[in-house]
Amino acid sequence: MTSTGPGQELTAAMKDADSPSWSVRAAAGRRLAAAAEVGDVSEVLHRLLLDAQDTGVTQETAEALLARADTEGLRIVLAALSCAAHTWTSDQLSAAVDCDPEWMTDSGERRLIQQLQELTTDDDAGVRSEAERLLKPILQHRQIRQG
Repeated sequence: MTSTGPGQELTAAMKDADSPSWSVRAAAGRRLAAAAEVGDVSEVLHRLLLDAQDTGVTQETAEALLARADTEGLRIVLAALSCAAHTWTSDQLSAAVDCDPEWMTDSGERRLIQQLQELTTDDDAGVRSEAERLLKPILQHRQIRQG
């Protein structure tokens, strides 16, 4: 009997990220996004978010990262969005961010605003730019609602 630990599962998911099958790559993206420390696999996640062969991989990976509901998951998605070379990829990433149902609640919106404000000071200029771009209309809309 062979035991599989988190390290072995991550290694397997990283190997699956190179699969010729889009569904295997998408599953790898979901598994890697669920890793406790995404920093260790952020380069592979970035590559999956920018998958040139299938936007299903992009969508599944982005949704899994956003489902973490933490700043690091959002940061990785914004980093990919800032450098997406293909329109279909940037559209898919934008849709994942814009349509996250968690952010439709008051607590989710507050968390999103807090995370975006934090990311406006990120070391990566692309992340900062995307965070500022997303934050501005949210704050304007919030002012109108409260005004």
